[in-house]
Amino acid sequence: MATNQYFKNKVVSEQQLYEDIIIEALQMYGQDVYYLPREIINKDQLFLDDVPSRFSDAYKIEMYIENTEGFEGEGDLFTKFGIELRDQANFIVSRKRWTQLIGRRLTEKNFRPREGDLIYLTLSQSAFEIRKVETETPFYQLSQLPTFRMQCELFEYSGEDFDTGVESIQDIEQEGSFKYHLSLDSGGGRFIVGETVTQVFDTYQMKGEVAFASDSGNTLHLIHSGATDGLFHEWTTTKSIIGNNSQHVATPTSINQINDILNDNQNKTFDDFESDFLDFSESNPFGDVS
Repeated sequence: MATNQYFKNKVVSEQQLYEDIIIEALQMYGQDVYYLPREIINKDQLFLDDVPSRFSDAYKIEMYIENTEGFEGEGDLFTKFGIELRDQANFIVSRKRWTQLIGRRLTEKNFRPREGDLIYLTLSQSAFEIRKVETETPFYQLSQLPTFRMQCELFEYSGEDFDTGVESIQDIEQEGSFKYHLSLDSGGGRFIVGETVTQVFDTYQMKGEVAFASDSGNTLHLIHSGATDGLFHEWTTTKSIIGNNSQHVATPTSINQINDILNDNQNKTFDDFESDFLDFSESNPFGDVS
């Protein structure tokens, strides 16, 4: 027997009303977030991995955090490599609002939230990476799919390039990147934060992004440094550097490496911690006592 022809669940006016109610609820109980699409720069065709990723756009939109009592996941783990944060959260966004604010601005057709993209939560000032996108939740209410549900995990920075223009998002790159500290000889002009500086050699060029430039022009911090020939080289004090945008020229007088992660290393903590229950006078301190 066919379904009753006098009862229909595909009434357009009811579907639009249901969708509008969802949008209103998300705007009332949700949070403002930024959606950051991941840009593929150089995909590894063998392992299908994108090592040098870039995030150059940030789209503001409202999303509802499904976790009402705090982030889920394994939380804070104390491992031999230090403290690992494995917070997880689920975000819900309206399909209609997604299309209006994000989907129409992107060139890719049928663009939806993708695994690997980031959601920056302004509430906690933290970024979450999308692990899975559920496209059928809730399951065809009124014969439509009004929302996307995204399962996300706290993002761990690993050298990605952020050029979104949002200061709080840029801090992720500023705090996590490996930096070179350059003292310069000239104090006239100054380099521009965000521009690329170049040091020219015979067979290659050294390039880096300016993360900090002092007002006096004597100090420069560079991130994402590398040589154009793909080999390992370092900056030198024997050649001048030039800014691609500012065209400012200066010569480094000293070069030092800055790694903020080292300031928070836990070697001493682990050394004190293990001495409470490991006896290295034993031949096998991790096994049975001989």
